[in-house]
This record gives sequence, structure tokens and C-alpha cells, in this order.
Amino acid sequence: MEWIDAPSEGLTLRDIRRITKRDQAESEDIRKAVEAILADIEQRGDAAVREYTKRFDGVDLDSFLVSPEEIDDAVDIVGPDFMAILEEAAANIRAYHERQVEQTWIDTFRPGVRLGAKFTPIQRVGVYVPGGTAAYPSTVLMDTIPAHVAGVPSIAVFTPPAKDGSVNPYILAAAHVAGATEIYKVGGAQGIAAAAYGTESIPPVFKIVGPGNAYVAMAKRLVFGTVGIDMIAGPSEVGVLADHDANPVWVAADLLAQAEHDRRAAVFLVTPSAAFAREVEAEVRRQLEELPRKDIAAESIEKHAKFFIVKDKDQAVDIMNLIAPEHLEIAFSDAETWAKKIVNAGAIFMGPYTTEPLGDYFAGPNHTLPTMGTAAFSSPLGVYDFVKRSSLLEYDKDAFTAVADKVMRFANVEGLQAHGLAVRRRIDE
Repeated sequence: MEWIDAPSEGLTLRDIRRITKRDQAESEDIRKAVEAILADIEQRGDAAVREYTKRFDGVDLDSFLVSPEEIDDAVDIVGPDFMAILEEAAANIRAYHERQVEQTWIDTFRPGVRLGAKFTPIQRVGVYVPGGTAAYPSTVLMDTIPAHVAGVPSIAVFTPPAKDGSVNPYILAAAHVAGATEIYKVGGAQGIAAAAYGTESIPPVFKIVGPGNAYVAMAKRLVFGTVGIDMIAGPSEVGVLADHDANPVWVAADLLAQAEHDRRAAVFLVTPSAAFAREVEAEVRRQLEELPRKDIAAESIEKHAKFFIVKDKDQAVDIMNLIAPEHLEIAFSDAETWAKKIVNAGAIFMGPYTTEPLGDYFAGPNHTLPTMGTAAFSSPLGVYDFVKRSSLLEYDKDAFTAVADKVMRFANVEGLQAHGLAVRRRIDE
């Protein structure tokens, strides 16, 4: 844990980037390994995917596609109580994202000139869902439902199998609720390769979304251009704006809720009260002892917790805008007023009862958010990530004739004769 006493004149963006910098998990070794996997799967298809799945996941699969019977069994295992929770969370997410749907439009801008925009869903997307030590049905909901709302007709989920060839039932149940059309038992870099390039049994997609480990992140980076991607997500992070009126027990709990995600997760407390910060630190130490994932959270706190002591709330907001956190909790009184001053944050949680886990699971806004300062120029995942916008243009003869000479002169300035001739031939005829 690092304490930073902000000077009265504040901190610069360069200062903040230096203070909050985390070592990148990617390495040249990871890049080379992933490049080999991608090339192999692009060339050999299913056979290569099967070999990598056996090597990395310890299972030899005859088929990668999850069957309807497996989904039915998963729903039974999950049980009606948690299925109801999944359904309610899905309804909240769907209702929020339906507000993001845009409609095709075309209008007359000038006599004889109609211009507009046509919105079309991407025709097939892949949703990557991590495996490993924990199951993330929330990721399935958050990454699949916006695609479904956008009207994507084909949504394929890719997730690693267990050693017995099964998929976590909570992931299957969530995919069923969210509207996935297919689920494949393929994870890691090989899953990204199969989604991007396709195989004999797995049709390729046009875009891949979803988080993953360093190998998955590298694979997404390398296939970008062949397919679209949502973002290269870094480890989770939360920033908290709080003062002496906030509850230190609650603030500490919220910091730990992020720290338990990943040893590289980062937490930021920005406060004008050093006494309050000391209370929060003491609570963090105490609550750590209660956590099953204590080792992970403790390493995150030790290496990546930053407590900024500032002169006032305005300086706190200035510093938080430079940090541009993935999640931002505002524990000041009159949180909504302070939220209006925030320009850089993935998601803003206003008020003492709006703890970040509400956004992770249940509230409705997407939990796939920009990390590592990229909230300064990026946005949460949404319906707009699954839609393409095409421009619409229509000129009648009179409107064309009125501007033809100007267009030809533009073409002449740029030295593009064929452009000018495309206009001239219409005039001459």
C-alpha cells in the first residue's frame, strides 16, 4: 500500500500515470506462444483445437459444441432459485441496454439531398467467458445480452471445459438465459483462434468480446483486424472518493471486493481526511483475515493500493479524473452533484448504498468496462458495440448538377482525375 500526499498545486497526468502504473502481464514469450497457436489453428482447424484443448485443459473432446441436453442438465443443477436470480438480473440488464438501441434514419438536408444513417447488427459474434478457479455467469449475461438486444442473429459463447469435458453449469444456465445460440467447449488462445478463423465445426465470427487471461488478451490483440474486438481488458480496479462522513468499514469492504479479483487488481482511495484513510487501512487489514481469497487480495493491496491525501474535495475529483478508474464510487454527501464533475470513469456509483458489486451482477449497466486509465477515451460495453453504422446518401439530378463543378475542383486539387471524370461523365451525358 502506498500513501501519496498530493501537493497543494495538485498532480499532473504524468504523475498519476507513474504512480498508478502496473507491469503488463504480456511478454514476448506469451506473444510467440500465442502466434504459434493462432497459425496452427488457422491452418489445421479442428485437429489443432482438439490437441490444444487436450494439452491445456486435460480433456480429449469428440465434439466442441455443447448439446441441448447438457444445457437442460445445467439448468436442473443450478436449480429454480438461482435460475430466478439469473432471470431477474438478465431482465435488468436487458431493460438498461434497450435504451441504447438506435434507429435507422434519413432526412432531407438540402433541396434534393437526402442523408442518413443505417444501423445494422453484426451478423455473428463470439463471447469469451473465462474458466479457471471461478465461474463467471455474470460475464455471460453482460456480454451476451447487449448483442441479443442489438439483434445479432448468431451469438457463440466460447469457454474452457473441465477435465471431464463438462462446462460449469452456471455458465451454461446464464448463456441459456442470455440468448446465446451456441456454446463451445474451447477456451484460451485456441478459443479465440477458433472464433476468429473458424474450423470445420466452428463457423468464424466477425467480432469477439469478453475478458480473459494474458494469453486470451494477446490472442485478441493479434486477431484484431481479422475480427473486431471489444477491448484489451486489464486487471480490475476501483476508485473511491470519500471523506470523514463516509463509513470506513464499507469503504474498506468495497476496496477488498476489487482486490480479491486478481493479484494485479488496483484500488484507489482519494480523500481529504488522513484520519479517515487510516481508519480505512485498519479496516482493510482486519477484513482481509476473513476472506477465503485472502492471499490474492492481500497481494493486490500490498502492491497496488494507492491512498491519496488531498487538500479538498475539488482536488480529489481532479485526481480521480486523471486516474480514470474502471469503477468509481462516490461516498461524498450529495454524490450526484460531485458525479457531474467526473469526466473519466467507466461506471460511477453514487451514494453509500451503491456498492460496486451491484453493478457487477444486478443493476443493469454493463460491467465490462475500460481499465488501466482507458476510461479517459473508452466506454463500457453496450449495444453500440454490436451494431455497425452505414452512411446513407442520395442526390437527385438538380442537386448533383448544382455542386458538380465544386466536386470536380476538389478532385483536381487532390490530383484524382478519375474522381473528377465520374462527375464529368454525368454532366456530359
